[in-house]
Amino acid sequence: MNIEVRELADLGTDARRAFFERDAGVEEVRSDVRDIVERVRREGDAAVREFSSEFDGVQVGNIDVTDAAERAYDEIDDDVREAIEAAAANVREFHEKQVPEDWREEFGDAGSRELGRRYRPLDRVGVYAPGGTAAYPSSVLMGVIPAKVAGVEHVAVTTPPADQMNPVTLAAMHVAGADAVYSVGGAQGIAALAYGTETVKAVQKVVGPGNKWVTAAKAEVRGDVDIDFLAGPSEVLVVADETAEARFVAADLVAQAEHDPNASVVAVTDDADLAEEVVAEVERQASERERTETIEAALEGDASGVLLARSMSEAVLFAEEYAAEHLTIQADDDEALLDRIDSAGSVFLGPYTPVAAGDYASGTNHVLPTGGGAKRQGGLSVDHFVRSTTVQRLDREGLSELSETITTLAEAEGLDAHAQSVRERFEE
Repeated sequence: MNIEVRELADLGTDARRAFFERDAGVEEVRSDVRDIVERVRREGDAAVREFSSEFDGVQVGNIDVTDAAERAYDEIDDDVREAIEAAAANVREFHEKQVPEDWREEFGDAGSRELGRRYRPLDRVGVYAPGGTAAYPSSVLMGVIPAKVAGVEHVAVTTPPADQMNPVTLAAMHVAGADAVYSVGGAQGIAALAYGTETVKAVQKVVGPGNKWVTAAKAEVRGDVDIDFLAGPSEVLVVADETAEARFVAADLVAQAEHDPNASVVAVTDDADLAEEVVAEVERQASERERTETIEAALEGDASGVLLARSMSEAVLFAEEYAAEHLTIQADDDEALLDRIDSAGSVFLGPYTPVAAGDYASGTNHVLPTGGGAKRQGGLSVDHFVRSTTVQRLDREGLSELSETITTLAEAEGLDAHAQSVRERFEE
């Protein structure tokens, strides 16, 4: 494996572009995905079955496999079931803290204006659960539980079909409280959720991670349904000073690299000795993991590497520009460094907070923006599954206080009827 320390200040234009313009690969499949989405929209279950055979190599019988999820819960090993339930409890507890409360307050003289906001859950939501090279029961928990906590009445899950579907993933759907489970993946799964088929009921919003085909499909249906965000390959940035343990830094890099050969895994430090130690540890640990080939491909990618900064200030500036999906800070004064970084999907502080904790069981959500998306938005939360409505009540005095402001602005916009709708209330 070819990985070496590079000096951050010496990175050329192409190298910096690789780090800061991480490409999800969506555009290269966009045309094909558009055709898939349109066929599912027109042909329903028939198209879903055809694409499942073509892309997944599976002849799908029952698309609705909700009953299989309940059976899987009873069939899996007790220790796995207990782990799923423990993780689900933590995810549920954290997201319950996010539920917004309705409010109304009085404004103006003598409370003449009563203004407020109320929140209501969406009715129907679809969660995509990835399949492919690995099973992701954790992604099921992260997608379904916040929706149920928000009060969504019907949460459907789609996941790629297989001759033998992963029982742990199915069991996680049952534990999380999914109301329907469909055996359909890829772009066709997103299209089925967005537009409905004879079997799949259409939803108002589609969330969840997936490969570039899934991401492109979410981009295609956006506007007809809402989505969470467009996410690409997984990524981690570790910011470390001389107090960091090289093997811990390396472990977080290797762990993220095993997701995908296109994953971005980066460490930045101002300590030259630590940088070299991290490289040595990465090479050692990568060779000992089961998914060595995937890990090495990710580590050798243009958007991965170990970077040596001239100072921690330079490392912080890099972190802010990078806007990582996962940001790990392993440094003596991690809180001070965190205070200087605004853009990150999820932050992991200290040597004993591996990204894997958030991936599975600490309670935070692991469905996060990638490719610099953390500059614009946060990760999946209860907020994604509720809609807000403003509420107001004015008495005569309250409207009188505002009347001149309203009528002046309305007439400036050439909207005389707006102005008159106020004056009408004061004419005898």
